[in-house]
Amino acid sequence: HRLSRIMGHIAGVKRMLQAHKDCDGIIIQMAAIRSAIDQATLKLLEGHMETCVAESLKNGKGPEALFRFKTALSQVLKHS
Repeated sequence: HRLSRIMGHIAGVKRMLQAHKDCDGIIIQMAAIRSAIDQATLKLLEGHMETCVAESLKNGKGPEALFRFKTALSQVLKHS
């Protein structure tokens, strides 16, 4: 659902650019897209911890799962 909304925002910005709309409005929409992507990423990370990482911990693969989670989180933080 979140990704569909983000795609809608992106399509809106594309239309704004094609129609040569006000730059301020486009910049505001771009900021909204970035915020929506950040929120979707956060939800994905939360879900990953609650499902994949938790399951790996139960199956004795905790260190590997935590390493992969730390790596993913590092990439998210590096690019934010």
